[in-house]
Amino acid sequence: MTPPTLYLFGSAAPPLFDVAKVIEAAQADGWDVCLGLTSTAARWLEGSLDGLAVLTGHPVRSAYALPGEADVWPGADVILFAPATFNSINSWALGLTPDFVLGVAAEAIGDGVPTVTVPCVSAAHARHRQLERSIVELREQGVTVLHGEDAFTPDAATDQPWDTALAAAKWRLTGAA
Repeated sequence: MTPPTLYLFGSAAPPLFDVAKVIEAAQADGWDVCLGLTSTAARWLEGSLDGLAVLTGHPVRSAYALPGEADVWPGADVILFAPATFNSINSWALGLTPDFVLGVAAEAIGDGVPTVTVPCVSAAHARHRQLERSIVELREQGVTVLHGEDAFTPDAATDQPWDTALAAAKWRLTGAA
């Protein structure tokens, strides 16, 4: 049986540095993981990209394939976008797709691909009213947004609820944790 494919997307925020552990945890739970990064996140992890590609068995992507190039990833069964920065959450909710990760995440809504996100924002950004508007918009479009007491809180900016996020992705696929 082919394992389900998890697209793990990340923006440039401190929890991104845990991505190898997250990939390993997802793989231990039976996922085939494909890692996609915003362009800034890819710069943050530049020295680790080859190792992350070996770990996942897929190229790490931060850009679309060129016209005529074959897609190198299997189709997504679920997308987990974490960490998702203030800029990423707002761009996504507004349908702005300046890069590969946001473009695929936006298409996922239209294609009905189950999607989970965990915003990772500063306390100042958390108080900006556009963040709540964007969270509401994404939720109304079917995205599971883990934000609040049981998920990410700005007071713990380096703590990402990875176990909760992976469980939510599994639940979105199977209906069971």
